[in-house]
Amino acid sequence: MLFHDLIINNDSPIYEQIENHVKRSIHTNMITPDSKLPSTRELSQVLGVSRNTVLVAYENLEAENVIYTKKGKGTFITKSAFEQYGRKDYNSNNKMKWNVDWEAKANAYSIEAEKMDIIKNEIPWSKDLISFKSISPDGELFDLEEFKRSFLYRLSVEGNKILNYGYARGYKPLIEYLKQYMLEKGVSGEHKDIIVTNGFTEGFEMMIEAFTNLGDYVLCENPTHNTALRIMKLHGIKIIGIPMLEDGLDIEKLEQYLKKYQPRFLYVIPSYHNPTGIVIGEKKRSQIYELCREYEVPIIEDGFTEELLYGSSHITPIASLDKERNGVIYIGSFSKILFPGLRIGWVMGDNRVISLLESVKRCKNIHTSSIDQGILYEYLQSGILKRQMKRMRKSYKERFEFAKQCVEQYLDPTLVWGDGGLHLYVGLRDVSARVLLQACYERRVIFMPGDIFSLDDRGENTLRLGLSRVSLEEIETGIKIMGECLAQLRDKAK
Repeated sequence: MLFHDLIINNDSPIYEQIENHVKRSIHTNMITPDSKLPSTRELSQVLGVSRNTVLVAYENLEAENVIYTKKGKGTFITKSAFEQYGRKDYNSNNKMKWNVDWEAKANAYSIEAEKMDIIKNEIPWSKDLISFKSISPDGELFDLEEFKRSFLYRLSVEGNKILNYGYARGYKPLIEYLKQYMLEKGVSGEHKDIIVTNGFTEGFEMMIEAFTNLGDYVLCENPTHNTALRIMKLHGIKIIGIPMLEDGLDIEKLEQYLKKYQPRFLYVIPSYHNPTGIVIGEKKRSQIYELCREYEVPIIEDGFTEELLYGSSHITPIASLDKERNGVIYIGSFSKILFPGLRIGWVMGDNRVISLLESVKRCKNIHTSSIDQGILYEYLQSGILKRQMKRMRKSYKERFEFAKQCVEQYLDPTLVWGDGGLHLYVGLRDVSARVLLQACYERRVIFMPGDIFSLDDRGENTLRLGLSRVSLEEIETGIKIMGECLAQLRDKAK
C-alpha cells in the first residue's frame, strides 16, 4: 500500500505530510500515472487521523493537478504530476547518475554464448531471401483444426488443474504415452523412466550439467549438431570429434578415442544426422553400442527426426540394443515434426539418471508447461500423428529428391550426403562455403555454412541445405543461383 511506511510526526501539519508523501512517491517512481489512491475514509483509518485532514490534503493535491477524482470511481494520480515531481535521471552536467557497465560485469559464459549465437552472428532471415537455413517443420503442414480440438478437449477434461504448477518429471498421461511410443520403436522401458523437457536442448544440457565436470572429455561425430557443440563448449567440455564417413562415424577412430580419452559420453545422432543427413545402418549401430559397452562409456543418443524415415523400413534406435542394461540415454523431441513452439522433448534412461535430472530440472524451471504437454498428449493419443507423418513424409521426400537432383545438376559437388529428412549436406569443389554464402547473399539466397557444425577445418568447404521451408520453385531457383555464383568464383580464382 502507498501509505504503509508514512509515519506521522509533530514536525509539520499532518495534511502536508500526506501531500509530501504522495509527491515523494511520484519522485521515486513508487507509483505510476493513473494509480488509484485510497479513499479519504480508508486513509484516515490507516493513518489514524481525522477524515477532514485527509480531505484537506487531497483538495490541495487536486488544486496542484497532482491528483484527479472520478465521480463514483475514486481518486487517481495525474500524468502531469510526473512532469513536475518525477525523478530526473540527469545531473547538472547532463550525465547519467548511475550507469552500470554491464559489458564489464558479463561473465565468460554469457560472452561465449553471444559469440556462438548463430542467430546474432549469421546472416538474418528476411522475406526477400530464398533461405535454406532452417530445418524447422513447414507450418503449412500442421493440422490446426485438430490442434484446436486437442486444446479445448484437454482443457475441458483437466479444468483449472492443468493451468497450475505441474510435476518436474512431466504430465503423467504424456509420460505413459511416450513409454509406449518408445516400446513401439523397440526400446524397452524396464528399469528405465522418462522426464519431459523443453525440447532436445534442455534435455541435453541437463545431462551435461548432471554428469560432467569441467575439463571432461565427450566424444561426438564431426561435424555435429551446433546446439550440442555450444552447450558442451559453454560447460567447459573437451570435445573430441570422430570423423564422419559416408555411412556414419568412423568406427576405427571411435575405438581409438574410447581407449585414449576415457570420455564421459559418446554423443551420437544415428538417424538423419545433423548436418550430414546420414542414417547409420543396423550393423554400425551395433558396433557403436558394443564398443561403448566394452569401454564402459555411456551413449547419449539423439533421436533427431528419426520419424521422417521414408527411404527404407524403420531402423530401431541404439537404445533398443540396451534392453536390461542401462548404458544408453535417449533424448527425443517432436520439434522437427510437430509444433516446435510447444518445446516438448523427453529423456529416457536409467531410473537413477531420471531421478537426478528431476532434481536438476526443479533448479532450472520447475517443470515443462503442463498445458502444452496436455495439448500434445491429446493430439498424439487421438491417432492423428500417423496421418500427419504420412503427409509430411510425402512433402519432404518430394523436396529432398528434387533438391538432390538440382545440387548434382548445378553445383558439381564433391559429395552429397543425406538419406532423407529435412536437409542435404553438400561438399564444394575449390570454394569456401563462407565465400560462396556472401556471393549468394548478394543475390538473395542463403544457407548454413558447414563450419558451424565442425570442430576443425573439415567444414570449410561444406554446407547444409535446409529444405523444410522452401517450395520446389524456390529450391531450383536458389540452387541455380548458387551454381552461378560458384562458377563466377571459380573463374575469378583462375
